[in-house]
Amino acid sequence: MACIALCLTGCDFFKIKTEDQGSSEDPVVAAVDDILLKKSDLDFVTRETTSLTDSSNLAKRYIQSWVKKQVMIREASKSVNVSQAELDKKLLDYKYALIVYEYEKEYIEKNLNREVSAGEIEQYYEQNKDNFTLKEIIVRANYIKIEKELNQNKEVQKLMASNSEGSSSQLRELAITAASNYFLEDSTWIKFDEITLNTPLADHQNKVQLLTSRKKPIIVENEGYNYYFNILEYKLQDQVPPVDFVKDEISEIIINKRKVNLAESLQNQVYKRAQDNNEFRIYE
Repeated sequence: MACIALCLTGCDFFKIKTEDQGSSEDPVVAAVDDILLKKSDLDFVTRETTSLTDSSNLAKRYIQSWVKKQVMIREASKSVNVSQAELDKKLLDYKYALIVYEYEKEYIEKNLNREVSAGEIEQYYEQNKDNFTLKEIIVRANYIKIEKELNQNKEVQKLMASNSEGSSSQLRELAITAASNYFLEDSTWIKFDEITLNTPLADHQNKVQLLTSRKKPIIVENEGYNYYFNILEYKLQDQVPPVDFVKDEISEIIINKRKVNLAESLQNQVYKRAQDNNEFRIYE
């Protein structure tokens, strides 16, 4: 019959009952058949805690979890036929994933260059344009929401339609002093749905037609406000976005590629060093 033993006493954590259960310095705290869990095995669990009560609770939870896993393994072994070779392979894979991941992660953090130049972004963009097909409309635009009753409405409409030098700065000053909401970053590409959110255009049934046959500016209203949109440029679904819209995404892709290359480089270095030092043999 299988034997399960737990040796816990309040805040003392552990109590030893027989000499077979370990030394007094490192007592056994739980056993499932002949598999033992010792006090030293719990050091990593309680290392970061400062409260004796917290340490005791953490230790108890870990022991219960350990016992459950051991009895499940024992029970599963009765029903599941796993060869030793297959088990060894799975254990090796798990060990690799657990230990090597942390090693590679630390190595990558120390050696990774996170700076991505504009030239690198442009080159990647030109080589992979088709991978960045838009799934929604994006625009470069100016937008102002202003109360209908304000006298500045005429000036907003005039400045929105103007291409004259200085109109942008005048529009910004007017927006700061009179607008309820505005977006005047016209060099920045933004999703059309984001700039029209909470405006009458949000529910427009044919946004493509609205943009392709647009007036300058587009003016819509509701009970209390006028909404002015000056669409300077747009890209529709299935078109290729400008590089500025995807530069952050490209930068992340390039950095991730560097991470992969660093991991592969580390593996090759370790392998080559072990090979040069005759640390392994491969039998034909």
